[in-house]
Amino acid sequence: MKYLHTMIRVKDLDASLAFYCDALGLQEIRRVDHEKGRFTLVFLAASNDVARAIEEKAPLIELTYNWDPEEYTGGRNFGHLAYRVDDIYETCQRLMDHGVEIARPPRDGYMAFVRSPDLISIELLQSGDPKPPKEPWSTMPNIGSW
Repeated sequence: MKYLHTMIRVKDLDASLAFYCDALGLQEIRRVDHEKGRFTLVFLAASNDVARAIEEKAPLIELTYNWDPEEYTGGRNFGHLAYRVDDIYETCQRLMDHGVEIARPPRDGYMAFVRSPDLISIELLQSGDPKPPKEPWSTMPNIGSW
């Protein structure tokens, strides 16, 4: 398992970048605007992690700026932790064997979400290419939210 990023929703992207980059000293690694989804993702890295962040896309802070105004309550501004795993199916099965519900199953062989006992969302991403779809995952429904 490898730590990838932590996602934080922000209300004011300019103010957030002034804080995280200018004040805290993080560096912007990449930015992606999603026109259809109406949001921007900005990935930041600590100065000692820049080379690794560029090469491996980790470890990073992901600032998510939704273009339409939204009031964040109940911790909604903190999105999720993300980890790359060697085998998403084995990882999800091990979690289920420990009584963890798979909130978003890896139907695509690439991405799944689970929640901690404190309801923190954790994204699991398959290392390398997605695995071929496989049961029971490919037809398993989503549970709750993540």
